[in-house]
Amino acid sequence: MLHALADALLGAAALGDIGEWFPDTDEANRGLDSREIVRDALVRVTTAGWRVANVDAVVLAQRPKLLPYKQAIRESIAALLEVAPECVGLKAKTGEGVGEIGREEIIQVQCVALLLPL
Repeated sequence: MLHALADALLGAAALGDIGEWFPDTDEANRGLDSREIVRDALVRVTTAGWRVANVDAVVLAQRPKLLPYKQAIRESIAALLEVAPECVGLKAKTGEGVGEIGREEIIQVQCVALLLPL
């Protein structure tokens, strides 16, 4: 989810994507804490003259069920982005037993960020 969030922030500011800033071919990125990637993206966004208005994510996973964790996840992301938890949307969807998500082969996350000028 944090990689999708970093990509959403960078994309909303037209700053590329995490593959450009943190290529998986660079050994320095192996094992890097994903929160550091989000923090770096936030610095880049802010330096470019933007601030986070809100973010919204959809986690597509058959399991685990996220309902018991949604508020904690929202609060954690809000703290990371330095915004109120009300500025972080989070939805969880299952594959209803269909496709790669439904067969529990993958978990997919889609995220969008709204930025406002500083």
